[in-house]
Amino acid sequence: MVIILNSHADENDIQSLSAALASRGHRVFCSLFHDRYVLSLQAGAAIDEQQIKAFDCVDRVVAVDTEYRLANRAVKPEGTRITVGQAEFGGSRPVVIAGPCSVENREQMLRAADIVARHGAQVLRAGAFKPRTSPYSFQGLEERGLELLAEARERTGLPIITEVLDAGDVEMVAGYADILQIGSRNMKNYKLLKAVGALDKPVMLKRGMASELNELLLSAEYILSGGNGNVILCERGIRTFSDFSRNTLDLNIVPAVKQASHLPIIVDPSHGTGRRDLVAPMSLAALACGADGLIVEVHPEPDKSLSDADQAIGEETFARLMSQSRDVLSWRTQNDPTPVNSFN
Repeated sequence: MVIILNSHADENDIQSLSAALASRGHRVFCSLFHDRYVLSLQAGAAIDEQQIKAFDCVDRVVAVDTEYRLANRAVKPEGTRITVGQAEFGGSRPVVIAGPCSVENREQMLRAADIVARHGAQVLRAGAFKPRTSPYSFQGLEERGLELLAEARERTGLPIITEVLDAGDVEMVAGYADILQIGSRNMKNYKLLKAVGALDKPVMLKRGMASELNELLLSAEYILSGGNGNVILCERGIRTFSDFSRNTLDLNIVPAVKQASHLPIIVDPSHGTGRRDLVAPMSLAALACGADGLIVEVHPEPDKSLSDADQAIGEETFARLMSQSRDVLSWRTQNDPTPVNSFN
């Protein structure tokens, strides 16, 4: 059960209600969720909802049958919308995040930023800290990369998203980025999830490469329960026996998330396929099945990319993808009662 308090609830109200619930054997967890305090309960005796609603501080009581409580759609059936600059995740206009896999140097970063801005992306991406399988691969420019991202934001006006790898770096990265990314390798890094949960800044959480839907939403729950309600989920492909792609892009999860949770979900066709020739068709498929946006790797010279060159696309392909996306969104508008506008 989840008890959502009204906007006037104060500490005395929370303590009084919590004490009443604790007296019936309940463990009470209090979180600040989208400007409202929320009490979630575990164990204890059965509760008469009418008795709970009798407390003046209670707005509504929600029966939740999953371990993820704050992420459950029943808590916010209208869905969560997260605004960053001109982008609104979970709104009527799908968001395109685009840019290179990593910040390599100033010229490359600014060229990439110009390309994605010119063709309609709403958020600029690039990694300053790079988690790489091999210790000999390019690891990123670290804080210098963050500085170049900030310069690209000033140049284009696009908000920036970049990955944070360690709880000790959260404060520094948050000082530069508009959205913090939690990568698939860190989906179960609970110390890191708690650290970003303490922020008042959007977080994009990528699904682990072998993680179930329930596990993804429970990782999101760590962030939500810390007080940060601005969580964007991301499907980035899972590891299977596929022998022709880097991962298997599991688009089934998009409508499944829409049913289970109020959180917006976007799709990463670059990591999901690992092949630049598959990025565009899988992007269109993601939009067709209801994704709230895309995150795509775009490089001014894809073959020279220091990270994941095989999945990076160039300006021509990105421009064509943005054009084709409008046709898909037009079809989606006609076949989905939820209004969807074009990217531009």
